[in-house]
Amino acid sequence: MPDRNRWVPATLVSDRAETASARSLRLAAPDLGPALAGQHIDIRLSAPDGYTAQRSYSLSSAAGADPIEVTVERFADGEVSPYLVDVIEIGDAVEVRGPVGGWLVWRPDADPQPVQLIAGGSGVAPLMSMLRTRQATGSTVPFRLLYGVTDPDRAYYGDELARIVAGGGVTVDLRYSRRVPEGSPLQPRRLGRDDLAELVVPPADDPSVFVCGPTGFVEAVADALLALGHQEHRIRTERFGPTG
Repeated sequence: MPDRNRWVPATLVSDRAETASARSLRLAAPDLGPALAGQHIDIRLSAPDGYTAQRSYSLSSAAGADPIEVTVERFADGEVSPYLVDVIEIGDAVEVRGPVGGWLVWRPDADPQPVQLIAGGSGVAPLMSMLRTRQATGSTVPFRLLYGVTDPDRAYYGDELARIVAGGGVTVDLRYSRRVPEGSPLQPRRLGRDDLAELVVPPADDPSVFVCGPTGFVEAVADALLALGHQEHRIRTERFGPTG
């Protein structure tokens, strides 16, 4: 097996704007080992003077995909994300290592239970990997995605999520904390216990629940799920935030 701690070259082969501040990057990294759905990689940039900066990014591509994909949200004071969102061009190279992570991982051949995904903002990226893995493997496990964003312009993967839903077996619910789509009957608000009770697979169905987003979002959702009767061992969470 490839050494997951070894830095290997990766080349940008295609890209796609997700929002005004986020970009999906497809990277050819032939020396990187195959990933599981939900894992992440480290990306390292090197300056001509030898200075390096690195950050971790969740893979949004399906398990085992080649090329791999990451979706990067720009942080204004970041060292790596502004370059990946605004500067890197097709054919440019970076270094990557991994894949890493064994907790927030969905294995289609190991868990036949319904899957509930709950994302806050850019936390949808590793959950998108799970949805794409479901598609790629032909799995019939029922999936639900509850996706909280500030406004419609901040949502990732809109067209692809619509196609996945149209294929059957997957439900996607979006909720907005600041501004709803024009004409929507929804009111802007943060996801709360009532939303989870209405939109999440009920605990009686024993779903595998994956939650990813900013720390405050993840903690509030996990607490509400436990209060609603979901079993702690069935809830897997991953928190993230900008690094200085």
